[in-house]
Amino acid sequence: MDIKEIKGIIDLMRKNGLSEFEYEKDGTKIRIRRGPDGEPQVFASSPGLIPVQTAVPISAGIPPTAAAAAPVPPPAASSAASPLPSINSPMVGTFYSSPAPDAPPYVEVGTVVNAETVVCIIEAMKVMNEIKAEMSGTIVEVLAESGKPVEFGKPLFRIKPV
Repeated sequence: MDIKEIKGIIDLMRKNGLSEFEYEKDGTKIRIRRGPDGEPQVFASSPGLIPVQTAVPISAGIPPTAAAAAPVPPPAASSAASPLPSINSPMVGTFYSSPAPDAPPYVEVGTVVNAETVVCIIEAMKVMNEIKAEMSGTIVEVLAESGKPVEFGKPLFRIKPV
């Protein structure tokens, strides 16, 4: 991946309101995400290179050193973590609680689910992806709002396991 491609990705992120992008090929990883100030941060890693992290203004380009290498940091742990497990978003996209605007939601607080129960849809790149609970239990909290964007790993539901 060259500098021009990275700049293009940053432009697409800005135009589409995305806050994170991740790419991996042949051992080379790149993650671009917006920091708290809205400016992109570039993390990249490649075998045999010294890790580098850089934060750049969205209007500035990506310096050549950023494309060289940097670690992909693990997601930050929530300080107010619930003791209950959550069903997390497996991708970046738009969360929908029901199959159609006029249809009832797939699940609500109190709904008993099993591993195969569809709990929501996440639209990513014009593809509607059904998300399954992947565990059995009772939905105790809905954490995402229908029609709003969600990030990879964002908790969507809290569930009381059976």
